[in-house]
Amino acid sequence: MKKKISIIGVGYVGLPLALRLQRQNKVIAFDNNEKRIQELKLGYDIFNDQSKVKILKSKNIKFSNDVNDINNSDFFIITVPTPVNVDKKPDLRALISATKIVGKNLKKNSIVIYESTVYPGCTEEVCIPLLEQISKLKINRGFFCGYSPERINVGDNLHKLEHINKIVSGSNKFALKKIYNLYSSIIKAKIHKAENIKVAEAAKVIENTQRDLNIALINEFSIIFSKLDIKTDEVLNAAATKWNFIKYQPGLVGGHCVGVDPFYLTYKAKQIGYIPKVILSGRNINDKMSDYVFKTILKNSKKIKINIKKSNVLIMGYSFKENCSDIRNSKVYDLVNYFLKEKIKVNIYDPLVNIDHLSKIHKKIYLKSLKNKKKYFDVLILAVPHRTFIKNFSKIFNSIIKKRHYIFDIKSALPKNRYFQDTL
Repeated sequence: MKKKISIIGVGYVGLPLALRLQRQNKVIAFDNNEKRIQELKLGYDIFNDQSKVKILKSKNIKFSNDVNDINNSDFFIITVPTPVNVDKKPDLRALISATKIVGKNLKKNSIVIYESTVYPGCTEEVCIPLLEQISKLKINRGFFCGYSPERINVGDNLHKLEHINKIVSGSNKFALKKIYNLYSSIIKAKIHKAENIKVAEAAKVIENTQRDLNIALINEFSIIFSKLDIKTDEVLNAAATKWNFIKYQPGLVGGHCVGVDPFYLTYKAKQIGYIPKVILSGRNINDKMSDYVFKTILKNSKKIKINIKKSNVLIMGYSFKENCSDIRNSKVYDLVNYFLKEKIKVNIYDPLVNIDHLSKIHKKIYLKSLKNKKKYFDVLILAVPHRTFIKNFSKIFNSIIKKRHYIFDIKSALPKNRYFQDTL
């Protein structure tokens, strides 16, 4: 007998999950964004990650923004975004809202699974009490709960949902078994049973915190090497000849995971009386890299006698990382604003980013095409090295750049000695 599974939040995480689960189950893909739901009903995904119209129109999946549709579900899986607010503290509004919706629709023996990133303890301290209060059911008697952190890597065609190792946890042994069996039906990779929910929550936040700190270290190296007049990429290539050296690239660290998750861990640490030092120091370095990049471009372009304040500047790439359309917490946003504050003529070009999304943020400077910009730009900044940029760079470069020019390749993605360029 098919299970009824409701996915709450149909974005980068929820949609792939819904499309996998609908093969063996009846799935309700719920989102309170009416426009998003209507687009998915028509077979259109604005993020382009799941663009097969046939799958989106499967009879086993229903896209809905009607809370009545999720009633009587066997499983509720919550995959809503958990960002930070302006004070860098966890913003749990979407998580709490989703929990309230589920609480109103719980039936006896339903299982609620959280995939959204949270701090250790959040599921049991915030979510479960709210579910109990609203549903009038008791945990492990009336309903069950679990936490299984998402590991979707946006823009990565190799590591799809079914091929990524999965962590599962449950409010008791019964819940853990049921949750394990559910994910086993769609995951081909390994599934790790965490000892408890808090362990699974903690595992998620340290995965991205570790990555954040590693990149922060390399970013700090690049700042030091710049002052020593040493090329960072040359140093990294040399160091990488040692068998246990892990090669990270310097760059802008944004997005909804690496640039956010450390703040969830440090928030909880402060609550229990410990002030993190290393984690916040690394985050501070990465948060300031847009400013450092901007000042470096100003300084180095001046060295080759390009007056950037009288130049036309093109920033290629706006998403938070290469080969994806996601602009959430993109540090390119900060970089663009530094140019605008100095009243420097700047344009943005990113064919992967949805036009409606970007035009709302930077209405006047977003370019839909480069066709009318022949020999127009003095300064070109490769901020996000999408595959399409690297593959077609020679053609783009020869068409739009002036004879006297300056290139800044933030992630050292372009071939060496082919263009005059600076890097971090």
